[in-house]
Amino acid sequence: MSDKLLTEWLNANSGYFFRAGERLEEFDTPYQHLEVYESPEFGRLFRLDGCFMTSEKEEYFYHENMVHPAAISHPGPKQALVIGGGDGGSSEELLKHPSIESVTVVELDRAVVDIAKKYFGEVHKKVFDSPRLKLMIADGYAFIRETAERFDLIILDLPDPIGPATELYTEEFFSQCRRVLKPGGALTLHIGSPVSRPDRVREHAKRLIAVFKLVRPYLVYIPLYGSLWGLACASDSLDPLAIDPAQVENTLEKRGIANLHYYNGETHRAVFALPNFVRRILS
Repeated sequence: MSDKLLTEWLNANSGYFFRAGERLEEFDTPYQHLEVYESPEFGRLFRLDGCFMTSEKEEYFYHENMVHPAAISHPGPKQALVIGGGDGGSSEELLKHPSIESVTVVELDRAVVDIAKKYFGEVHKKVFDSPRLKLMIADGYAFIRETAERFDLIILDLPDPIGPATELYTEEFFSQCRRVLKPGGALTLHIGSPVSRPDRVREHAKRLIAVFKLVRPYLVYIPLYGSLWGLACASDSLDPLAIDPAQVENTLEKRGIANLHYYNGETHRAVFALPNFVRRILS
């Protein structure tokens, strides 16, 4: 067994690690440093610029909770947009909803998509072959600024707000996202760890609240990210708290969505239950 440990810092004072296993790929793309490992803990996993992105065995913690709280709350989403998401995990979850006619994926780095196709079939389930998916290798900010299309759901499936992703967490970018949402549409994204980076969570929530009429932060523990993690659903009218667990289960059944690993009616309500320390961060 390999003695190499893959580490990531959560902040200046804490971090975590996993045993590496076999290294399958490591190279620099035009935008970032990419690594793929066959890990004993989570199977195949990949990292960008030293940060864990996704893995075969626990990707559902992130992708199911990124997509389904908003998608189930929407009465019939048809057009969806994923900014980032080159591993295909968010798109695969979106396409479980039968009303979805198209998912547009705008990924900056083609190498991420190529690596996903080569190594991460367990994550994307061949979603890139779906006629309902449109893949664009392009800058997400430029796409949002220039597109005339409108979307029911926007998923910002992004790395942390460092490097190329920084401008995709700004109030200006959130305003552009709001512009391309259809009435009743919603935006979801991750906003960081309230344990290790409460400053980041507070700032992202503040920017969202400045743009959208209704912002619902929520929490999920994500094993590969080493912490309790914050996400948010932002909209001018769609409220994921407006439906109860029984309604969620009924909608899942009507839409034929089964065999999820994490998300259900009870977890839908539970993830929005914020501990007092998170409420204080957001106040």
